[in-house]
Amino acid sequence: MAKQRIIVDGFGGDNAPAEILKGCRMAADELGVQIILTGSAERLRAAAQENQVDISDFEIIGCPDVITMEDEATDIMRAKKESSMAVGLRALAEGRGDAFASAGNSGALVVGATLIVKRIKGIKRVAFAPLMPKSEGFFMLCDGGANNECRPEMLAQFGRMGAVYMQKVMGLKDPRVGLANVGTEAHKGGELQQEAYVLLKESGLHFVGNVEAREIPEDAADVVV
Repeated sequence: MAKQRIIVDGFGGDNAPAEILKGCRMAADELGVQIILTGSAERLRAAAQENQVDISDFEIIGCPDVITMEDEATDIMRAKKESSMAVGLRALAEGRGDAFASAGNSGALVVGATLIVKRIKGIKRVAFAPLMPKSEGFFMLCDGGANNECRPEMLAQFGRMGAVYMQKVMGLKDPRVGLANVGTEAHKGGELQQEAYVLLKESGLHFVGNVEAREIPEDAADVVV
């Protein structure tokens, strides 16, 4: 079986590239993935040598620019289209890898994922979906910060995407989906939460209803939207 190819923004994040390289080395060794780095090859190799990180088996896609946290999100499509993030997303869209990871400018990542890689047909919005610890195991928070405003159908889609990921990638047979709300009763929340509740209940997912924030770490659900 071929190794999964993970494209990594070598200059995304406050402590890049040194900490990125260390994490990539750990991922390659522990998970058996193939790492493809994007960014200045000279600077990546210099950082690797300085920090004693072996990247000899990593592929590097060289590019001259970096998106900073101060850049506008849309710069990824214009002024910073040759940045390590933009080049990595284009490589993913071209099929050169199986996934892309960046700890950089989150707004730019949302714009790039939407306009360069593009969404699954029918999906309204991209979403951040971090896996977080709970009393036993872990849960997915979806969306974890990509969107300021959502419609009910978007929350329902987040629930479905999260459930598929937890089933296919994390190996949960029947992942439970919960809706973060101010109370557990079906009528709680505003119009958004009430309409999303109905959509999730009728979705065919293993929907466990509303979940109060304080209950999320206590094994309330496997996916929280």
